[in-house]
Amino acid sequence: MHLLSFLHAGRRSWGVSRPDGIADLGGAGSAFADLRAFLAAGAPADALENRRAPRLHPDEVTLLPVVPNPDKIVMVALNYTETDAPAPAPDYPVTFLRLAASQIAHMEPMVQPRCSQKLDFEGELAAIIGTGGRHIRRADALAHVAGYSIYNDGSVRDWQKHSHQFTPGKNFAGTGAFGPWMVPAAHLPPGGRDLSLVTRVNGVEKQRTSTERMIFDVAWLVSYISTFTPLLPGDVIVTGTCTGFGITRKPPEFLAPGDMVEVEIDGIGTLRNPVIAEGAGFATG
Repeated sequence: MHLLSFLHAGRRSWGVSRPDGIADLGGAGSAFADLRAFLAAGAPADALENRRAPRLHPDEVTLLPVVPNPDKIVMVALNYTETDAPAPAPDYPVTFLRLAASQIAHMEPMVQPRCSQKLDFEGELAAIIGTGGRHIRRADALAHVAGYSIYNDGSVRDWQKHSHQFTPGKNFAGTGAFGPWMVPAAHLPPGGRDLSLVTRVNGVEKQRTSTERMIFDVAWLVSYISTFTPLLPGDVIVTGTCTGFGITRKPPEFLAPGDMVEVEIDGIGTLRNPVIAEGAGFATG
């Protein structure tokens, strides 16, 4: 099952992909205007079975980021063991925040900013919160996850390195790719474990790992993050990346206009984004 957010005829909505098309569940008369509202209501199953909801052909819609309006997007740096004999794990992960305004959808262009030639890619698993909470125990944490999606944490490396704070390089407009859809947690292994994650640029593999190799797993991250901030329905936790992204390669490889970046995760699908230069058909606000 795929839950998604989209534009149709200039109207924002959300729905579920079915064999006979996309069921538009955010139309007139709907109790839930968007996917975040649906999650906040406890994701009632009967809402997904609305047989009277209009069916749209995929070609009729333009996808939006899976949750276009999360209260918060918490990002994790790195977070994968790279060898079978890893170095001692850190006590805590590096975390930072991404702005919702920086997000783009599946097939929406990633934007190389005019002030930098160092736009990088990072394929990651995203966990979407369904049931909010504070001080969530690790043993209970997965019950708070509604589902999983794919994230490409586009990073402007020189701006990221201006100081020890990641904020500038991680929040350029048009760099946080999120999609194509959310797969409910019940349809994947617990915690999104043991899923293959592959990133390709122009069809060439750049990153490959398994989510089994996470240092801090989804349950740990939900528990840890909920200790310093209340988690709300629709919040997104982007769980970190393995090596192989551009700046770690020798020589470093950065994205350029005309490139196509793909992040594929087993059981979820493939997130694709072309790269364009700033000003080439994209408004940066």
